[in-house]
Amino acid sequence: MSTTTIDTLRFATAGSVDDGKSTLVGRLLHDSKSVLTDQLEAVQRVSADRGQDAPDLALLTDGLRAEREQGITIDVAYRYFATPRRRFILADTPGHVQYTRNMVTGASTAELAIVLIDARNGVVEQTLRHAAVAALLRVPHVVLAVNKMDLVGYEQAVFERIVEEFAGHAAELGLPSVTPIPVSALVGDNVVDRSAHMDWYEGPALLEFLENVPVGADPSDAPARFPVQYVIRDGEVRWYAGQLVSGSLRVGDRVTVHPSGETSEVTGISVLGTEAEAAYAPQSVSLRLADQRDVSRGDMITAGVDAPLLTQDVRAAVCHLADRPLRVGDRVLLRHTTRTVKAIVKDLGGATALLANDLGRITLRTAEPLALDDYAVSRRTGAFLVIDPADGATLTAGMADLT
Repeated sequence: MSTTTIDTLRFATAGSVDDGKSTLVGRLLHDSKSVLTDQLEAVQRVSADRGQDAPDLALLTDGLRAEREQGITIDVAYRYFATPRRRFILADTPGHVQYTRNMVTGASTAELAIVLIDARNGVVEQTLRHAAVAALLRVPHVVLAVNKMDLVGYEQAVFERIVEEFAGHAAELGLPSVTPIPVSALVGDNVVDRSAHMDWYEGPALLEFLENVPVGADPSDAPARFPVQYVIRDGEVRWYAGQLVSGSLRVGDRVTVHPSGETSEVTGISVLGTEAEAAYAPQSVSLRLADQRDVSRGDMITAGVDAPLLTQDVRAAVCHLADRPLRVGDRVLLRHTTRTVKAIVKDLGGATALLANDLGRITLRTAEPLALDDYAVSRRTGAFLVIDPADGATLTAGMADLT
């Protein structure tokens, strides 16, 4: 008897205020039969109390009282649902400019981003900001959902004009292939079911596309990267524990420890307390090496010829997350995988300061070398956080640019 593995797609949504994002997510959940009966009854009851003829599906997603009162999404909410073809983890992110940092959080692990546009308004400033975030985070797939097509008479020309304008900006930003889909979240056109109102559109409905878009590359196919989380001493033997964030390791592999540059050989692999011949990302494992090397938390063990760049000069694209500004000359901590080092801000791309929600570029000088990958190559080992040394608060999220 054969079994089929159902994979998981992580995706994020972004749209300006009043573009209908909450309604779109609610429609997606409702029409894919991912809403519990009591949830739907509650929405129907509240909608009736407000004098609405049909259930307001936005209420399925705007769960916080403050969100309902303001009519905007203000925090990242994760929704979990599934169809017979695939499981989904949806990061419902805010669209307002003051919550850009929330969108960065939600989209940082996404393999697909849905950028929503109101067909009546076309491409606006926030649309470009959301596209910039998707490009910054190297989200592999982008869906341009042109919503409220019912309010523009389902006109093909309106849709095509928006798609053409967005495509120009996408090319400038270096976005991957963008899939445009005309939808009406309120009515349900092209969300789960194909629309009868737009026979000129020959592409898939949104859910159909989500079910079939290729999920990202297997992390075990990438170069081996093993940040050491802690050291386990078993008598005279040392095991190095952590998560293999990419690639694979086998007993007998020659490895290099960074930043020392010392080499050794893998003589043992333990997975969940059981000895194994090999380990594959993203497994959490313990490694035993042939030599008693000076390995500690924060070191990175790698294998193969594709070594990370060992550097103290870090250039990166960033999103500033904190209310406290970041300025040239600030002394900070940089946290990369399991390693935390002291650093100083050398340059902010010409800016005098980065404020909350700002997107920018940064150059830091670290007190000790880091084993970095370009973020375009590895979202796990190319990302880092800038930390306030005074209280440990996160200041900035960075994506290394080693080109």
